[in-house]
Amino acid sequence: MGLGTVFLSEVLGTGVLLLLGAGVVANVLLAKSKGFDGGWLLINFGWGLGVFAGVYIAYKSGAHLNPAVTVGILTSGADEFAPGVPVSVGSTLVYFAGEMLGAFLGAVLAWLAYKPHFDETPDEGLKLAVFSTGPAIRSYTWNLVCEIIGTFVLVFVVLALGKTPTQLGPLAVAMLVVGIGASLGGPTGYAINPARDLGPRIAHALLPLSYKGTDGEAVGKKDSDWGYSWVPVVGPIIGGALAGVIASLAF
Repeated sequence: MGLGTVFLSEVLGTGVLLLLGAGVVANVLLAKSKGFDGGWLLINFGWGLGVFAGVYIAYKSGAHLNPAVTVGILTSGADEFAPGVPVSVGSTLVYFAGEMLGAFLGAVLAWLAYKPHFDETPDEGLKLAVFSTGPAIRSYTWNLVCEIIGTFVLVFVVLALGKTPTQLGPLAVAMLVVGIGASLGGPTGYAINPARDLGPRIAHALLPLSYKGTDGEAVGKKDSDWGYSWVPVVGPIIGGALAGVIASLAF
């Protein structure tokens, strides 16, 4: 399989993941949405079902949808990222690029779907939360630890599923993501995926999202919280790498 196919597969799969994932957050948080105030579990299931759809779409590339998964496979000592896709520097970068672009595009589509609701929402923090994660208690060290742990669970179990087929396929990964969100998502919003956070955060920075006052003029300054942005990138990469190393010893 060519790397062009891998790239397109990851763009499409990650794009749908982010469209549905960012979409459920928008549904719960943005003003006048029919799903407003639907709660944490609705968000958890929305993200899980986004993973479910994305994995099916990206089957040709092995449906990484996440640089942490790619890194985990790399550190596990595997010879291939997917059938016919050997592990190499070039293929690794293609996966990363597809995941990042897909996440960016998926976030933009979610913004388009909810554009009137973004306009009706004055709270800039809620708008940012649709695109990227943020900590409930800001402590970079402990936020990093939480992301490492959550991503470790994700990648370690995904690698275990590859060794112990259950016939559940994407459903097993979807339920795993729901479980991580319900159990470990509270402290940081469980990015557990560098592309999922960074791609949409870039979209937030570029899109016209400034709050408009009663006179229709833009007021305030949009903040994409770049000071925190390294945590949901570095934490998942560390967690994914550790999961791959331990999986190579355990399985």
